[in-house]
Amino acid sequence: MAEVRLHDDFVVTGSSKELLETQVKPLITQFLLERGLELSQEKTTITHIEDGFDFLGQNVRKYKGKLIPKPSKENVARFLANVREEVKGNQSATAGHLVMQLNPKIKGWAMYHRHICAKQTFSQVDCAIFQALWRWCVHRHPTKGKRWIARKYFTTVAGGGGGNHWVFFGEVERSNGESRPIALFQASRVRIRRHIKVRADVNPYSPEWAEYLTRRHSHEAFRSTPARGSR
Repeated sequence: MAEVRLHDDFVVTGSSKELLETQVKPLITQFLLERGLELSQEKTTITHIEDGFDFLGQNVRKYKGKLIPKPSKENVARFLANVREEVKGNQSATAGHLVMQLNPKIKGWAMYHRHICAKQTFSQVDCAIFQALWRWCVHRHPTKGKRWIARKYFTTVAGGGGGNHWVFFGEVERSNGESRPIALFQASRVRIRRHIKVRADVNPYSPEWAEYLTRRHSHEAFRSTPARGSR
């Protein structure tokens, strides 16, 4: 018989460390044991909210009494390592092909973190990706100067403050054989949108909540527009 493992993550809050250690943790342990499950000793920790903890790629911590969730350092490092690996693995590809490979990764990562305090992290990630792409350009054209590289591989994307003049871009072929420019998706162009909780008494199977859920879904679809001035 094949071994089956359940991987899941959850957070339990309590008013004191003693309460969590002596009452809550034993109850959870017993609850799981009765179902043939057990807590991971490596991942299970009890910590103060002011010291923070990482959960699902985000760091949850209170700063001077204010809860400020951010992308975790480990998550950012892993994401950038993946991007750099993609860049290094496409040394002989066209700029357009590289943009096509990177855009889904950057957009997916940024959209995942768009509901938390990630604006500063987004800018830092864009800077790190720019540096990786600049090295890619220099590696391809070791005899060319900085101005030549800038004109060939970077363009301006409209936005606040006069636009960004250092956006990596390339060209891809349309279905009709013509070429079109494609710019790199930038994490910093994703809107930060605070998550609006669903009302606690909502029942999606009850007709009385149909209008509320329809309005909510329409509103969330509008709020999910990923970028400002993207193309």
